[in-house]
Amino acid sequence: MKHKIIHNKGQAQLFRNKYLEMLTKTHPAVIWSMYIPILGALLFTAHRNYHIEVRNVVYLFFGGMIYWTFFEYIAHRYLFHFISDNPRMKRISYVLHGNHHEYPRDRDRLFMPPVPSLILATSLFLLHYLLLWEYTWAFFPGFMFGYLLYASMHYAIHAFAPPFKFMKPLWRNHHLHHYKDEHLGFGVSNTFWDRIFGTMFDLTKNAEDPEKTKALQFEKKK
Repeated sequence: MKHKIIHNKGQAQLFRNKYLEMLTKTHPAVIWSMYIPILGALLFTAHRNYHIEVRNVVYLFFGGMIYWTFFEYIAHRYLFHFISDNPRMKRISYVLHGNHHEYPRDRDRLFMPPVPSLILATSLFLLHYLLLWEYTWAFFPGFMFGYLLYASMHYAIHAFAPPFKFMKPLWRNHHLHHYKDEHLGFGVSNTFWDRIFGTMFDLTKNAEDPEKTKALQFEKKK
């Protein structure tokens, strides 16, 4: 997936068909407004139809959020950065994530667009239902809310400077992933699993190295 040139302006053309191309782009507000009613309905169903106590709904919801952080790491490391010599698999990998590494500041593709997002979310819901049964109705909304927070964090990292000083390590970690070594720093919303699995950047080592200057800057997109 390594690209010789990383473009901080512009965006990739993924499909020649203009309608398919349109379906690869979205805005964060679209995804939030689409999912919040759905997640609310799932939580309501968990309590009303499956008689899960409110306390347990809350526990399952937050359990789903925590589980998302692990899923985020695994998906980013092994799915998004899947390596293959097969041309078709290379194409799929580029559409899925490679274009983001070539054009990391393309704001239109920092959230998964509605159609593939709903297809994937439905598939994941059914998969979780096989394991958790009725508890999925409370667990999955937490999982998806974790995704929304992650995607929003990802959007902010590529679009804005860190709003608070304590958030700067997250920004730096992800910028290093893009500009220095895509085989490290797979966590976006957190660095916990990078630390656990040994894929964490040393954020203090060679911080003043001129070669890292570009990766450690957080200018707003012009």
